[in-house]
Amino acid sequence: MSTTRPVAIKLDQDMLDRLKRLAVAKQRSTHRMLREAVSQYLMREEALEAFRAAGLQAWQQYQVTGLHVTHDEADTWLVRLQEGEEAAVPQGHV
Repeated sequence: MSTTRPVAIKLDQDMLDRLKRLAVAKQRSTHRMLREAVSQYLMREEALEAFRAAGLQAWQQYQVTGLHVTHDEADTWLVRLQEGEEAAVPQGHV
């Protein structure tokens, strides 16, 4: 039994024409192009949702504990990481 399920999608003629042109240029089927587009969309949106959830969790934790690092502390840490140094995460303080 197949694990894939067909799904209908309605596209206006312009979008359908663009999809077909791109599929021909990339030598791929429109089906494959749509599957890739949906896959990329899901990965992007799931990553964005995870980022948003992590931000909300950090904000809630800050509201409870008051722990934070200053902009200068975070910036110094990030510069060291960017330069390839191993740098410990700055400790939060009130």
